[in-house]
Amino acid sequence: MNAFLETLRFIVLSIYFLLEPIFLLFIPTRKKNVAGEIVLITGAGSGIGRLMALKFARLGATLVLWDINLEGNKETARLAKKAGAVRVHEYICDCSKRQETYRAADQVKKEVGDVSILINNAGIVTGKKFLDAPDLLIEKTMEVNTMAHFWTVKAFLPAMIASNHGHVVTIASSAGLFGVSGLADYCASKFAAVGFAESIAMEMMATGKTGVKSTIVCPFFINTGMFDGCQTRWPLFLPILEAEYAAEKIVTAVLQNQTYLFMPRSIYILLPGKSIFPTKLFFLLAKYLGNFHSMDAFRGRTKTEGIKYQKASTKSPGSLD
Repeated sequence: MNAFLETLRFIVLSIYFLLEPIFLLFIPTRKKNVAGEIVLITGAGSGIGRLMALKFARLGATLVLWDINLEGNKETARLAKKAGAVRVHEYICDCSKRQETYRAADQVKKEVGDVSILINNAGIVTGKKFLDAPDLLIEKTMEVNTMAHFWTVKAFLPAMIASNHGHVVTIASSAGLFGVSGLADYCASKFAAVGFAESIAMEMMATGKTGVKSTIVCPFFINTGMFDGCQTRWPLFLPILEAEYAAEKIVTAVLQNQTYLFMPRSIYILLPGKSIFPTKLFFLLAKYLGNFHSMDAFRGRTKTEGIKYQKASTKSPGSLD
C-alpha cells in the first residue's frame, strides 16, 4: 500500500475510533460468555483475588486458584464452590519464582487444561521511602509485581496463541502511571507491569492474534488491607476504592474486552496532564492532590496468621497477595 492510501486509511480509521466511544454510550456493550473457560487467578487467597474468583464462579468458569497462603486459598475455594463453581482447583505457588511457576503451570495443564483467562493479580508493597526500603524487599517487590507476570504469561500464552483465544489480565495500579512519594519500588514494578502488558497486546495485534485479548487495570488505593493507613486528601475526586466495587469493575471490563480500566474515572483526566502540563504545574497538582504525603501513615497488613506454605504437594503451586 502506497503512502497516500496508508495515510488516508489512517485518517478514516482515526475518525471512526474517535467517534466509536460516543456511539457506544448509547449501545449496551455485549458481554462475552465465560462459562467453561479456565480462569487462573494469582493472589486468589484474599482481597480482590478472592472476590474476582467468586464472581467468575457465579459465571460458570472453571477456577484455578494460585496463592502462597494455604488457608486463604482453601477458603476461597470453599466460597467459590458455595457460589456455584463446579470445578475449582487450588495450588500453592510462589509465582515470583520462575521454576516453581513453570512447574505449577505444567501441573495445571495436565490436571485442568489450557488456561484461557490469566489474571495476574498477586502483588506486594514495601511502603517505605526509597532509602529506608531494605534491598531484599525491593528485589521481592520486582519479582512478585513484575517478573511473575513474565513467567505466567510465558507459560500460558502459547496455548492462547495456538487457538487464537484467550485473555491476559494485568492488575497493575495507578502507581504504574504516576510516581508516588514512598512507593518508589512499587511504582517501578507497576510501571513495568503496564509496559509489559501493553507490549504483549501489541504483539498479539501485530501477529494477527486478535482473539487474544488484554485488560490492563490501574486502580487507586483499594481497601483490602494491603494499603492500610494510606490517605487521600480529596476523597470525592480520588476515593479509596471498596474491594467489592473494584472486583466488579474488573470482571465487567474482562467480559467486555476492555483494554484499559482506570479507577476512579478521575485517573482518565489526570493522565493526559502528565504530558500536557508544564512539569512544575504537574508537580504542584500532585502536591495539591496529596501525592507527597499519601503514604506517611502507611502500615499495611498487620495480620500474618493463616499463611502456611505447602512446599511438597501433588496438589499445589499459588502466589503472593
